Amino acid sequence: MATANKNLSDYDKKTIPNASKFRFGIVVSEWNDTITEGLFEGAYNVLIENGVLPDNIIRWDVPGSFELIYGCKKMQDHIVDAVIAIGCVIQGETKHFDFVCEGVTQGIKDLNVLHETPVIFCVLTDNNMQQSIDRSGGIHGNKGTEAGIAAIRMANLRHNF
Repeated sequence: MATANKNLSDYDKKTIPNASKFRFGIVVSEWNDTITEGLFEGAYNVLIENGVLPDNIIRWDVPGSFELIYGCKKMQDHIVDAVIAIGCVIQGETKHFDFVCEGVTQGIKDLNVLHETPVIFCVLTDNNMQQSIDRSGGIHGNKGTEAGIAAIRMANLRHNF
């Protein structure tokens, strides 16, 4: 398990670029909202902790994880320096899980290849609810925090190279 020996919320603040000049978009799936709200809080809080003004964080909600692709694409049209896609897909009894996970992964990858504004993948794809709880502020920390740090680093990369 990739997160077994890592806390997703740990980072060295000294290594994070100054984020005060950046604007961020966060697109949040309403499906499994107890999890996605925790992920949003992690991303939002780490952006604020690293100098981003609250007015420079734009949040849009979409119905489910599959809709993150369109939401992020539209968010890229706004003047933001990076977008964070937040979702949670939990394994069920059918192959729907596989189709949604594959579609969202490929869709977000395509947005990164085709557009200049980076999209950070913060979509949990877990086997059960407990795994999602553990990664959205539980025993493994918060994947949203990790995504927020990635967004800052990618926004900095976009503007400096």
